[in-house]
Amino acid sequence: MTETATPEPASAGRRTVFYVSDGTGITAEGFGHSLLAQFEKLAIREIRLPFIDSMTKAQEALDKINRCSAAEPARPLVFSTLVNPEIAAVMRQANAFVINLFASFVEPLEQELDMKSTHTIGRLHNVADSQQYKNRIEAINFSLAHDDGQSAANLKDADVILVGVSRSGKTPTSLYLAMQHGLKAANYPLIPEDFERKKLPPALLAYRSKLFGLSITPERLSQVRNERRPGSQYASLNNCRHEVAEAEHMMRREGIRWLSSTSKSIEEIATTILQLLGDR
Repeated sequence: MTETATPEPASAGRRTVFYVSDGTGITAEGFGHSLLAQFEKLAIREIRLPFIDSMTKAQEALDKINRCSAAEPARPLVFSTLVNPEIAAVMRQANAFVINLFASFVEPLEQELDMKSTHTIGRLHNVADSQQYKNRIEAINFSLAHDDGQSAANLKDADVILVGVSRSGKTPTSLYLAMQHGLKAANYPLIPEDFERKKLPPALLAYRSKLFGLSITPERLSQVRNERRPGSQYASLNNCRHEVAEAEHMMRREGIRWLSSTSKSIEEIATTILQLLGDR
């Protein structure tokens, strides 16, 4: 469980908002954004607490929220999509304004925030100012320019660099991180020449701390590659087995955190990467 937020505490004119979920937290975050968009003057600091799927994790989340409440002048807001009733009950103990999904919440928020909402139907813009939108556009452009290792320029500006064999899911994950979270995500392929040298591509050596690996089962990789180059050596199962094994061995040897994209959605992969960035 990891928070993703700026490190400084919220000032008196801001509120900390937690998005708590037993899944990725995307629904809770979208739900919170939809409601808080009604309060145009409200400044917020956002913290995601995804994958709260056990009593232990629930207690850790509760402790985190209560520490935040004790440290700040105004209690935090908590948007929750927890399904398990026991875990949800733990969250209701928080010293916070806890909201569970999909009732009519605008009026209670008016009372809690001491602020009238705009009551605009269909208002769904982000709570953050337009700078966040600009940041996302910049991140998208960065990810497109650094797709599939086509450029090593300005990799120092990347928030994360995805590595893995060709067709392991690096490009869609990079673009999702850019579009949904405003992260500058580059991606770089691991190729047979890297495996022969048993070293990372030279362009990545200075940015080892930014690397996150994606792998995939050889069977699925062969299937995906055959859609692109049917019957080729590139798509053969034996070649896919070799490349996947070499890539995973390299990532283990280099201490790169990685996961298999085979059975995970882009949202799940992105949330795991966000957790890693929060750790850092």
